[in-house]
Amino acid sequence: MAVRITHITFDSANAYEQSRFWAAVTGFAEAPDDPNRPGDTENLIVSPDGATRLLFIDVPEGKSVKNRVHLDVAPTDATRDEEVERILALGATLFADHRLPDGRGWVVLQDPEGNEFCVERGQAERDAAELAAHPS
Repeated sequence: MAVRITHITFDSANAYEQSRFWAAVTGFAEAPDDPNRPGDTENLIVSPDGATRLLFIDVPEGKSVKNRVHLDVAPTDATRDEEVERILALGATLFADHRLPDGRGWVVLQDPEGNEFCVERGQAERDAAELAAHPS
């Protein structure tokens, strides 16, 4: 037997603003038949293919400790470093920088409510590093 993950849910102080931030980061959009509005206590965004759904729910308590689960994201059309700069400009903050001189590593950011997430190198960067390390 197996299960299908239907949503990844974030407890939020402001579910609407969190959904807008994460939509800008991921390129996800609200469901056309269920628009997100300021003041809504639940806000959903969905990946373009409909396979991944992020749900943001207002809760009364704030975040108090490190996340037990977090997202790792990788750019599809930019470098890791360009993506980090883009996401910082959207309102994220730098939490920890684990980039290595050889280009490997990742960056830990926090969303506007302090949830940690990692930005890794995209596939094109990983492929280029592999090719450089093992030329034909």
